[in-house]
Amino acid sequence: MIRVVLPAHLKTLARVDGEVEVEVEGPATTAAVLSALETRYPTLRGALRDHATHQRRALVRFFACGRDLSHEPPDAPLPEAVADGTEPFLVVGAMAGG
Repeated sequence: MIRVVLPAHLKTLARVDGEVEVEVEGPATTAAVLSALETRYPTLRGALRDHATHQRRALVRFFACGRDLSHEPPDAPLPEAVADGTEPFLVVGAMAGG
């Protein structure tokens, strides 16, 4: 199981409290985690990545094990600590404005 921490607005959208867990089939990658999230919580479809291109939304960032994974290829393996459930995969809403 992959542990996922969502920002408050996405927790509200998904109607969850606290951390969620998803199971991914095959290698643990950002794309696999996002697909599992969208399958389990359909209201998140389109909130994290574009419906058609599956590219990350501009104001959404992904972190794990102290690393920013936002610009990594979506099919790159996640750190082992995330894959084995020791560390969470963090979805963070980026700040914008001046």
